[in-house]
Amino acid sequence: MRVAVALEGNTVSEHFGHCEKFFVADIENGQITNQMIVENPEHVPGFLPEFLAGKDVNCVITGGIGARAVQLFSQKNIAVISGARGTADEVLDLYLKGKLVSTGSVCSDHMHAGECGGHQ
Repeated sequence: MRVAVALEGNTVSEHFGHCEKFFVADIENGQITNQMIVENPEHVPGFLPEFLAGKDVNCVITGGIGARAVQLFSQKNIAVISGARGTADEVLDLYLKGKLVSTGSVCSDHMHAGECGGHQ
């Protein structure tokens, strides 16, 4: 299992498509076995689901995310956990304990698409 946490600095990004980087962690038997930072190469609509699928990501954790991005991840069988808050370590700890629950925080309003990645 490979999980990607969208980050601004060391905290979960509120704006998935415009995040600075991804903290990518491999998880086996409830433990993180490998971790790396992957820079967000660009914000182009529809690009990040393909990009992260190419990195074998199975789950994305973020604050806010656009409805189109969620749909594109779903088509690639990549789970999306939205509404997450805290540092990468905090959300991954909750994820490993089975306590990180998606709030369904999805932005679909184009009026603030630049704020939350609504054009993803």
